[in-house]
Amino acid sequence: MALPAPGTRRRSVRQKAEPPCDRPSPNHGERREGAQPDLIVLHYTAMESAEEAISRLCDPEVEVSAHYLIDRIGAVVHMVPEALRAWHAGAGAWGDVRDVNSRSIGIELCNRGCLPFPEAQMRALEELLADIMARWQIPPHRVIGHSDCAPGRKSDPGPRFDWTRLARQGLAAPTPAVVPAADQRDFTVLMHRAGYTGADDPEVLLMALRLRHRPGHDGPLDGTDLALARALAIDAAPASA
Repeated sequence: MALPAPGTRRRSVRQKAEPPCDRPSPNHGERREGAQPDLIVLHYTAMESAEEAISRLCDPEVEVSAHYLIDRIGAVVHMVPEALRAWHAGAGAWGDVRDVNSRSIGIELCNRGCLPFPEAQMRALEELLADIMARWQIPPHRVIGHSDCAPGRKSDPGPRFDWTRLARQGLAAPTPAVVPAADQRDFTVLMHRAGYTGADDPEVLLMALRLRHRPGHDGPLDGTDLALARALAIDAAPASA
């Protein structure tokens, strides 16, 4: 596992009890094969309001859910107990995990996908992440976006999400500092080693890498992309799940 980046602030690991569900969703089941959560997946709702998203996540006809939703003013809504399998990640994959729902806790952020994430929402997310990570001993490199485990299919939490802010507090893995590399032949192999096993198309993998680590960057694969993929693969190697 990589050491925390310089300037990373470690939050308290004091463990809190899981809060009760205040808007229970019927859309859940048992985690398969006795799995326990060792991933946290962040999403955005892509809806206009929190209430609209909660209604959908609690609708048995829709068959989607998440453990938590955080609205734009920082209110946290608990819908599925953490010990149960919510239906938020679909056919995602991360490393050798092929049933992401059985191994993860899903957090929905009320955002259409094109807006900044408000300060109150980010503060609430930071507190919730710290609590979940302490309860389940989930390390920062296991906090990922939906776009990480479903590259090409999903883009949330999107380029407006501040991953660097989470990384500074030890709540997500930092983007490695790299020197651009010249040889681009191994990009797909490196991305798979880094955990991005949900796709084989290098263009899809490039999009997923940039959503997380180079938001706003366009153009063909370059040396910085390759160096990032190599650094992420090295960081992931000792902690393959």
